Amino acid sequence: MHTSLGARVSAASSLARLDERDRALFLRMSLTGRPCSRVSRAAWVVVTHAGGLWTSVLASVLPLFADGRLRVAALHALAGLSLSHAIVQLVKRNVERPRPSSRVQHRTLVAEPPCFSFPSGHSTAAMSVAFMYAIAFPDYSVALMALAIAVGFSRVRLGVHYPGDVLAGQLIALASDALLLALW
Repeated sequence: MHTSLGARVSAASSLARLDERDRALFLRMSLTGRPCSRVSRAAWVVVTHAGGLWTSVLASVLPLFADGRLRVAALHALAGLSLSHAIVQLVKRNVERPRPSSRVQHRTLVAEPPCFSFPSGHSTAAMSVAFMYAIAFPDYSVALMALAIAVGFSRVRLGVHYPGDVLAGQLIALASDALLLALW
């Protein structure tokens, strides 16, 4: 029994240190605590919307009306998006990590989503769709993956996610997509 208590204390201490490092990295990366030009803010807002739910759904659904490889890639992207989104919602509602704005006293530079912070849904959606298309169209893989990474970075820059939220979302997307591709 005593060992169990020690393990829980150690795990809690490790999580607290990880959370502290995530907050420190957030403060270095986000634009929320420093002056930011309109152009810079607008550019990051455009990037962040590239990973939004509607953009991701459209990127997965519209090509379903095409033929050949594009249609198959779209089916994979939609399946990956659906699975990863379900996992994100399950994790968000169980972890319940507050948004950075409630912990670091900085305002966000975009409207803050009403749900919890961990993991980032935008980062998950962007990575899930981009990865499936990157597998189908390797010539575009670098650009697609760069866009997905930029969407995640934008979530931190705009003050709505910690870097750990973004990384977790991207890993969920990659794991979901890899599982679907292995089964498909």
